[in-house]
Amino acid sequence: MIIGIDHVQITIPKGAEEQGRAFYCGLLGLPEIEKPASLKGRGGFWLQVGDRAVHVGTEDGFDRYSTKSHIAYRVTDIDHWRVVLAGAGIHIEESIPIPGHTRFECRDPFGNRVEITQLLS
Repeated sequence: MIIGIDHVQITIPKGAEEQGRAFYCGLLGLPEIEKPASLKGRGGFWLQVGDRAVHVGTEDGFDRYSTKSHIAYRVTDIDHWRVVLAGAGIHIEESIPIPGHTRFECRDPFGNRVEITQLLS
């Protein structure tokens, strides 16, 4: 029986960890968590998002702009994130509306699709 999601993984180009940390840890404010010693030599880094983890791995030869794959980050103040991301030069794209949510999309510096969503009360 599947009981939940432990983590998700995205990829960035090999050697781009510092730029990845600048976006995910610096701009988005996600805390980095330590990888197990057995995995440290493989590149990338891990992030804590609420009670889940995002594993940022490294992979070359992949066009991240060509996919709809993404992580949706739930926030409490979507207007704040519009300002923060746009202020950092990140292009904001409006998402197709879905009931009960307000949301938008953008791409990280590597082309990974990022959705920011807030539940409507």
